[in-house]
Amino acid sequence: MPRTIIFANGTLPDIDSARRLLRPDDFILAADGGTRHALELGRAPNLVLGDMDSLNQADWKKLEQLNVPIEIFPRDKNETDLELAIERAIEIGNKEIIILAALGGRLDQTIANIALLTDARLSTFDLRLDDGVEQAFFARTRSQVAGRSGDIVSLIPWGGDVHITSASGLKWPLSDEILYAHKPRGISNEMTADIANIEIKSGLLLIIHRRQVLSL
Repeated sequence: MPRTIIFANGTLPDIDSARRLLRPDDFILAADGGTRHALELGRAPNLVLGDMDSLNQADWKKLEQLNVPIEIFPRDKNETDLELAIERAIEIGNKEIIILAALGGRLDQTIANIALLTDARLSTFDLRLDDGVEQAFFARTRSQVAGRSGDIVSLIPWGGDVHITSASGLKWPLSDEILYAHKPRGISNEMTADIANIEIKSGLLLIIHRRQVLSL
């Protein structure tokens, strides 16, 4: 199945781990300064959009040489560049969307980037923030975490309590239990298999998966 990869303008803590996320047939969408990450990974974006306040001249010239389409938006706008990129990804229609370099760096931007994923229109998409080391995504009914035994998985209620039907494949499994928004009980669980399965009866659950960095 085709995927859309969005490069944001945040940090990539491990470039090799980020490279392993990419496939040859991915549609590459860069949000403004996120272009630098795509080019560093050797991928010419299919489209670059944003207000271009973070795109340096050297990368701009590379885009022109590669004939990459660029859509320029006003700097005084209500949407962030990443929000514009997500809107375009919805239009493109690929059901799997991975946003790279949207975690880390400024705390306000990280929280805002995570909040973008709560848009109800995205409930039919598999949309995840990822940097190769950590990924963050929301579960509304059921979800699956693919990793390795020993990876860290945190289950964080978002905007209210979450009733967990089951959470398996974890060191501390859950069954018909409530995670309360004001209590960080779901932090730092551990995978005991390559797959963890989470089912939810009610609420919105933020899942953060931290992988063990593979040494080459």
